Amino acid sequence: MKAIIKRFLKEETGVTAIEYGLIAGLIAVAIVAGVSSIGGSLGNMFNNLGKCITDPSNSAACTSPWTKGTSE
Repeated sequence: MKAIIKRFLKEETGVTAIEYGLIAGLIAVAIVAGVSSIGGSLGNMFNNLGKCITDPSNSAACTSPWTKGTSE
């Protein structure tokens, strides 16, 4: 029985696969966190773009995000 336990503790097959799985899981969590953090602001930007296209006289919706809020 002792020999079986020693052999089991020395066995490292599959450890690399588990490590790769953990790394892939962490990357997935980071991607989800990044997308969810910018998702709302990106949605607002596209909503404002749609409002600007339908009503160009609406200066609040037609501000460029790259010119720090100045109307064009």
